[in-house]
Amino acid sequence: MGLIEELISEKWLKTPEIIKAFKKTKREDFMPDDVKHLAEFNGAIPIGRGQTISQPLVVAFMIELLQPQKGENILDIGSGSGWTSALLAELVGEKGKIFSLELLAELKEFGEKNVARYNFIERGIVRFIQKDGSKGLEEEAPFDKILCSASVQGEVPQAWRDQLKIGGAIVTSAASSILHLVKKGENDFTKKEYPGFAFVPLIEK
Repeated sequence: MGLIEELISEKWLKTPEIIKAFKKTKREDFMPDDVKHLAEFNGAIPIGRGQTISQPLVVAFMIELLQPQKGENILDIGSGSGWTSALLAELVGEKGKIFSLELLAELKEFGEKNVARYNFIERGIVRFIQKDGSKGLEEEAPFDKILCSASVQGEVPQAWRDQLKIGGAIVTSAASSILHLVKKGENDFTKKEYPGFAFVPLIEK
């Protein structure tokens, strides 16, 4: 059984559009050459500078929680290998926008090069920016959704809360949990916590 079939049978992948995006966006295209042979391995793989390409079941779970829709503007924080950015781009389609923030210059270039293979950059769907993701991206706010694939220290940054549309959602990790926040009003958020996951910390300046 291949990786995607495994994720479907174990109920990590459920939504037809998300399954389609996973089938189209090959994980091996986002991995360094020396580890491409591990693309079907359901675990996190190092991609350099202490960072990883996340475990597929974690990526599936977070994107299922986020439920990206056509035409949405999404902030992808700690974009690393570019895999989540490409998956999100596939889901938001031609009218959507993905803003990918990565603090480490060589990882930003690596992710950008990987995503470029899918023509999302030249079509204007994905834009990579080198900056501290904890500050968000005020000049492009408000966002429909925010995804962070690294672990925040303490509270979810206020910048993310402020830059989210009312009705929008944040999916991030904090310590060893995944958090799902939905913005109900200016300062009113519902929060669900899913414990039992492991992440690299979000690098801040």
